[in-house]
Amino acid sequence: MQSYVIRNYEEFAAYCSLSTSQIQRKTVGIPGETYELFFVEQLIDKNTLHRDVLHPLLEIGGGMSSQQLMTYLPVGNALESHDWNEILTLLLSGWIYVGSSACSTGIVVNAEHIPSRSLSASENESQIFGPQVGFAESIDQNIALIRSYLNDPHFRSESFTIGSKTKSRILMCYVEDTNNESARKLVHQRLADFQMDGVLDSAILSQFIEDTKGSIFPLYFLTERPDRAAASLLEGKIVILVGGSSRVIVGPTTFLDCFKSEEDRYLRWQMSAFVFTLRMIAVFFSLLLTPFYVAALTYHYEMIPSALLDSLASSRAKVPFPPLFEALLLEIIIELLREAGARLPTKVGQTMGIVGGIVVGQAAVQAGFTSNLLIMIVALGALASYTSPGFMMGSAIRILRFPMIFIAGCWGGVGIVIGLSFLIIHLLRLTSLGAPYLKPIYPLNIPQVVALFIRPPLPDFMNKIVSVLSGTSAKKTSASSDSTQKADIFEQFQEEK
Repeated sequence: MQSYVIRNYEEFAAYCSLSTSQIQRKTVGIPGETYELFFVEQLIDKNTLHRDVLHPLLEIGGGMSSQQLMTYLPVGNALESHDWNEILTLLLSGWIYVGSSACSTGIVVNAEHIPSRSLSASENESQIFGPQVGFAESIDQNIALIRSYLNDPHFRSESFTIGSKTKSRILMCYVEDTNNESARKLVHQRLADFQMDGVLDSAILSQFIEDTKGSIFPLYFLTERPDRAAASLLEGKIVILVGGSSRVIVGPTTFLDCFKSEEDRYLRWQMSAFVFTLRMIAVFFSLLLTPFYVAALTYHYEMIPSALLDSLASSRAKVPFPPLFEALLLEIIIELLREAGARLPTKVGQTMGIVGGIVVGQAAVQAGFTSNLLIMIVALGALASYTSPGFMMGSAIRILRFPMIFIAGCWGGVGIVIGLSFLIIHLLRLTSLGAPYLKPIYPLNIPQVVALFIRPPLPDFMNKIVSVLSGTSAKKTSASSDSTQKADIFEQFQEEK
């Protein structure tokens, strides 16, 4: 873009009017001097305009250079500039340009006041224990919330402006002494190389900076909770804030991170271990329960207990469809009810989901479209998919259920094994900012795997677990300490001798 230098404010006013009609011009005349002000009224704080700009200009008089204006105006953030394009970009971001008729160089002061909602509880990551506040759409509020948890001088944030049209403000946050240097450099490079018209939300940005494009699994975790973002920073992860978005990006992210809730940190360790184990079991229920039903009825009748086989045969006596079509039809109906409930207003959506599920399920059984057992299995699979704290991971599991049902209906148990094999291979190939997606399962780290399921109540107990799993017994530890003590005594004896 061509750069222009302000030499005539009439030309600059004409340039602003050609670029956008929202920029307003105000002339302040005092004895011996005339000041020109340019701003967008909808984006600035009017109190800042009158109290910190107009009132001081009327008092200080004329003959002020741009450096003196920056000194005398009581504003916290001011820049000296004479480039038309730079000033125009700042004006559209809520700044005020203050120029003098005596010189061609003026200053721009920050008076940004973009409307935003007040802080409230997180709607998509609700919890009983712990803080209840969630992020808002203001990036300044969000960074302030994170800093309220991390009063650490090693906390760093780097600012970026991406998008040729939106000029979106991005903040990359990390803790310097715990940060993964390679991950930070990778994020910095991808944000610097970003070439798009604009980014409107963090979910869009996360798709452009992923390691693997096209994967159904989320390679970054999007959270609305400041406490989770702060905890991730303490673990050495990167947190990316996007202006105008109420969710922040956390990475590197593993597959198991998507099933951990921040509330697990506040619960007793026994309850935390039980809930996390329950979520992992729910993943297999959601993914494999309906495919197992289709495979058993199509190819593997011998797997069904004889007591259950009689009731199953009687319930399917009126069903004219094969198990594959029956399961796919019911899964699609469940997804239609879920999507309709999510798009309707909250109270109406909840009522419609409950009533619609009961009415449709009962009518489907009476009409002979499906069996009672399949309705129970599909309902359990749908409930299990909602146990994931991350919405993106829950959606991925629900979508993967459809191809698993299809291959189970085509090849039975062999098809399920093949589908799981391809799924595991895909997960093994995925990385998030260079880190393996299945970490700590691959590469295997037994102490970290145990720590995921069993969060110890005391550090001493954790040290015992790690020492046992790593093959270090108490006898070896005591023997090594005795040998070290003997060596120290021998060295002291040699020095005295």
